[in-house]
Amino acid sequence: MNILVIKFRNIGDVLLVTPLLHNLKCFYPQAKIDVAINQGTEAMLTENPNVVNLIVYKREEIRALSIIKRLARELKFFLAFRQKSYNLVINLTEGDRGAYIAKLTRSGQKIGYHSKNKMLNKVFTHYLPKQGFRHTLETNLDPLRLLNIPIKSKKVEIFCTQRDYDFIDGQLSDVGQFIHIHPVSRWMFKCIADKTMAQIIDYCELDLGLKVVLTAAPVEVEIEKVDSILSLCQSNPLNLSGQLSLKKTAALNKRASCFVGVDTAIMHMSAANDVPVLAFFGPSGTDHWGPWDNQLMQSGYTRRKGLQRMGKHRVIAARRDCQPCGKDGCNGTKVSDCLMSLDIDIIKKNIQEILVEQNN
Repeated sequence: MNILVIKFRNIGDVLLVTPLLHNLKCFYPQAKIDVAINQGTEAMLTENPNVVNLIVYKREEIRALSIIKRLARELKFFLAFRQKSYNLVINLTEGDRGAYIAKLTRSGQKIGYHSKNKMLNKVFTHYLPKQGFRHTLETNLDPLRLLNIPIKSKKVEIFCTQRDYDFIDGQLSDVGQFIHIHPVSRWMFKCIADKTMAQIIDYCELDLGLKVVLTAAPVEVEIEKVDSILSLCQSNPLNLSGQLSLKKTAALNKRASCFVGVDTAIMHMSAANDVPVLAFFGPSGTDHWGPWDNQLMQSGYTRRKGLQRMGKHRVIAARRDCQPCGKDGCNGTKVSDCLMSLDIDIIKKNIQEILVEQNN
């Protein structure tokens, strides 16, 4: 049994596919599962025992080419799938790229979304339903429901090597219990006010007496954002921003007492590590993207905004009528007003409660 799963999306999206892979492997123990993904998301699936091959689409590299070279590379990428013999193809994205790949395979079973492209109208043998007010993890499991395959687990998994843990242990040699804070996102409109984040850091370090370890991607705009936050702090957290790979960030997080941050892939990694999460949501809907508790089989996020919980995880969002808007900030500013005035006392209360629950 050869299976191809296609997920051309971002880092967190790819991580949320892992429950599907686990259940497919449970039902087809001898299956060889390949996963097609965008470059930059590989760390979410490397070391995963349910995956045989990662097929990486080098989107940015291809886009930088001339039109003729780009077409040649795209064609080469597509035609490589024609040489494979897949029994089942699952396309979890609505774009045309995955549908074209499915069309090129010789698979007798193809699962995907309806397309507006008339050339792709009859590609799939099974069509996935719309997401509605369901968590993204649940939509990734829809192919199992279409095939009447039992869902035995909804656990999100990320795997690190011992080398990753050894490196992190070296970085934390002088650190005891700590809180992992990832205050940034590749989309800055998901960030809370710098002053509020600085207050959170100071509360954890000065009032709770716990070390804060900061992380951010090795990207200039994220490093600058962290520097801005630190300039407002009275405390002295350990700043590892820009110094860790995704795997090492996951290994660091595994050692944390809890995680505090915005709606980003690192939040999903923390939930996958079973580390309690306090996340801040603005333009994105908690019902779709809230941190998933691996101990539960049903989402606890029944609303799109406001303070919500799912098991050990919590999400704080305002209750504005415009939320969640799905926009990149208010009125084109790249700043989301709903994230700029969060109540610091509510945040402190939730951090304290998470730590008490964690220690009981």
